[in-house]
Amino acid sequence: MASSILLDVGNGELEIIVFEVNGNKYCINVLKTKEIINLVGIRSTTSTNKSVLGITNVRDQVMTVVDLSYVLDKKATDITQRKMALVCEFNKQQVMFAVDNIIGIRRIKWSDITEPDSLLKSSLAVGNILTETGILLMLDFEKIVADISASENVYVKIKDKMEMREERGNKKIYIAEDSRTIGELLREVLSAAGYTQVKTFNNGKEVLEAIFKIKEEYGESFRQGVDLLITDIEMPILDGHTVTRQIKEDDVLRTLPVVIFSSLITDDLHHKGEKVGADKQISKPQVNELVSALDKLLFYKGLTNA
Repeated sequence: MASSILLDVGNGELEIIVFEVNGNKYCINVLKTKEIINLVGIRSTTSTNKSVLGITNVRDQVMTVVDLSYVLDKKATDITQRKMALVCEFNKQQVMFAVDNIIGIRRIKWSDITEPDSLLKSSLAVGNILTETGILLMLDFEKIVADISASENVYVKIKDKMEMREERGNKKIYIAEDSRTIGELLREVLSAAGYTQVKTFNNGKEVLEAIFKIKEEYGESFRQGVDLLITDIEMPILDGHTVTRQIKEDDVLRTLPVVIFSSLITDDLHHKGEKVGADKQISKPQVNELVSALDKLLFYKGLTNA
């Protein structure tokens, strides 16, 4: 699906799939969805997690089916009724999400997505979209999967194996990541590796404003304030591709290393990051590769990672 409806890089737009669960409307970035199918042939599993509806076969591949009805409303899906499923791929993992109905695809601007209120920091929404028919919630699918598979969390496992190197502590890292859960996990992993000067931002607009403020203060010596940016792609208000492009088109900031760290880096989409000038693109959750990239970009000759 994603390869057929790519949008131009940095045009400030994206396409979303609007779906319904228990009478409420939600959405997901089209680029995170491989296809939409009728939900059939569900087999129960030994999982005690009620958010897992079961498993099913999709073209000879067994996939886990997540019950969005239970995740969102603690109401188990009635599989005797006709349901649909979003087949998604992110973080090198394919998973299905059971929904009641697919409403359609619509194009919006990143600026149409607003951040959830600070009182809702623990919610499963990363953005709100006001439409003519009501409010759409853009769900944090990465948090949903991370919560379900908490015992197998890659970030937690890698953090415990990271080798601390003191020389990394002199570098100032900015992270733009709309998922507060992933942002905090990433900060903890980098800190365990020695990158202790890390500041996180919830969207592209916030981080871009902070970086340009540093430029105004320090000019050509902007690295007194920031040494490198790690950015997600999918973020409310301003996306990571646009952030990268604006940095790389600036006469002063263009030397700032930018690493795109996203679940959306596929073979089809890799060219977008190249087009906006990203120094490195790494697919989540390959944190070991991320640390290696930071070492090479910040220390030039690099450090040998264990």
